[in-house]
Amino acid sequence: MAGNSFMTPAIMLMLAVLLLISPEVYAGHNYRDALRKSILFFEGQRSGKLPPDQRLKWRRDSALRDGSSAGVDLTGGYYDAGDNVKFGFPMAFTTTMMSWSVIDFGKTMGPELENAVKAIKWGTDYLMKATQIPGVVFVQVGDAYSDHNCWERPEDMDTLRTVYKIDKDHPGSEVAGETAAALAAASIVFEKRDPAYSKMLLDRAARVFAFAQKYRGAYSDSLYQAVCPFYCDFNGYEDELLWGAAWLHKASKKRVYREFIVKNQVILKAGDTIHEFGWDNKHAGINVLISKMVLMGKADYFQSFTQNADEFICSLLPGISHPQVQYSQGGLLVKSGGSNMQHVTSLSFLLLTYSNYLSHAKKVVQCGDFTASPALLRQTAKRQVDYILGDNPMKMSYMVGYGPKFPQMIHHRGSSVPSVVDHPGRIGCKDGSRYFLSPNPNPNLLIGAVVGGPNVTDDFPDSRPYFQLTEPTTYINAPLLGLLGYFSARS
Repeated sequence: MAGNSFMTPAIMLMLAVLLLISPEVYAGHNYRDALRKSILFFEGQRSGKLPPDQRLKWRRDSALRDGSSAGVDLTGGYYDAGDNVKFGFPMAFTTTMMSWSVIDFGKTMGPELENAVKAIKWGTDYLMKATQIPGVVFVQVGDAYSDHNCWERPEDMDTLRTVYKIDKDHPGSEVAGETAAALAAASIVFEKRDPAYSKMLLDRAARVFAFAQKYRGAYSDSLYQAVCPFYCDFNGYEDELLWGAAWLHKASKKRVYREFIVKNQVILKAGDTIHEFGWDNKHAGINVLISKMVLMGKADYFQSFTQNADEFICSLLPGISHPQVQYSQGGLLVKSGGSNMQHVTSLSFLLLTYSNYLSHAKKVVQCGDFTASPALLRQTAKRQVDYILGDNPMKMSYMVGYGPKFPQMIHHRGSSVPSVVDHPGRIGCKDGSRYFLSPNPNPNLLIGAVVGGPNVTDDFPDSRPYFQLTEPTTYINAPLLGLLGYFSARS
């Protein structure tokens, strides 16, 4: 268990305020509007042939020949961020987190639930294409160096669309494990909506997971030149094997996955780096996900995961947090590295999710001498969401299109270059540079995009070259769906 550390007056005041606020009624922001916009963002990230019900009208079809160089159809899916590459590792994590959001909070999403499910299916349809050949997972489309050398909208893209894959001779257990997790989680979403599709997803998840564990290795070793430093696996593939098994167990209820988790929890380091959660590190998520069964009284053999989850929760709370977790003067959770909002949304999602599990089990978390109630966890998560939506020293929403003040010059090719609607003529690789360097706001609003955001100083330069601060990503938004779904039902 984590012990108490020194609390500054500001931290003590933050904790006191969090404890005094009712956990049941939240006011001050239009969480329903923010939810709608956070889902709409994914339509701006779509690759491939756009459907008739596409709502973000400045986007058009793109990358319609993806996969052709390898003799397969790899059209569709999502561009991960402000570039035009399809990276399978973060795309799979994005899909897993959208699915988890719907599984746990779909009932509070109201009319936006249908759009959230569509966003998930856009991801799973692609992942099914990427895993169509047994023993192979296509993990990336596009040469990142070629792509990053250009500033052009996806509709004009003429950079290399190289296809990268993993197989038994070039293993990639982390990306295969995450892909299995995404397909398994999504199978739960579609279990009643489309049983046949759900079964296809679950069957494929099982096949991909079997491949991931049989041929173990890191894709950043097999495909170093392609995936590093962009989505290099810094944390090892062990956590993704446990993560994939956890989701397959939740989706299938099969003993084989339970036994895999029990047998391998020490070998695969379930208790390591439990203060992390994101596209590369799944440890905190594994422990929270598996803990639900323990808290419901259904799986005492997973007790160690609940102990890890409790320690993780303590590591995040203001005043008793882990050294790797800071809070800015404005109240923002901050971790080292770029694109800080990815940590804010992912970790806040786990706080909220665990608070619900605790509430149902009538449990609390003991952090040394301090008792953390489910209400405190919810309020800590809400504080982060409100910071994103404008309750911060800059008085700025970090979600494009939400509130009176939001980022205008985000690091995003499609948003910053005139659309095909306004400029039908082709804008080439280097021709877009003038739009990258322009002092003017982006012409196309990527509504719902949450940018990387400020760091511990709470400062935010609204400028495209500061990509770590101004670039949106799919995996920032994905956990936010669950957070906004929950708070929108209580505002």
